[in-house]
Amino acid sequence: MTHLHITAWALALILFLVAYFLQKQGKEKPAKIVQMILRLDYLLVLYSGGDLLTNYSSVSGAMLGEVITKVVAGILVIAALEMILVKGAKGKSTTVWWIILLIALIIAMVLGFVRLPLTV
Repeated sequence: MTHLHITAWALALILFLVAYFLQKQGKEKPAKIVQMILRLDYLLVLYSGGDLLTNYSSVSGAMLGEVITKVVAGILVIAALEMILVKGAKGKSTTVWWIILLIALIIAMVLGFVRLPLTV
């Protein structure tokens, strides 16, 4: 399930960048289509992440705080991706959401690849 999760969030980041740059070029309809596909990919990320979370329940309680932090950071990444696209389409400022995305993505990556075991 780890491979599915990594593939799903990597695809989500690629789709986000495609939708973002389409928006910036003024191509609203293609950007909206890519954004809808991205929203379906969020479901795959959440499903595979939830499955990994249930596998981490067998890990010792010492890592429980890090697992919960990674879950929160992952959900914040998804929220930030969505808010950047939605606010960007409305012409509102997205600076705060870019900062949240950067911080949450770094936390999720460090916990996912460095601190927590990749397979449980």
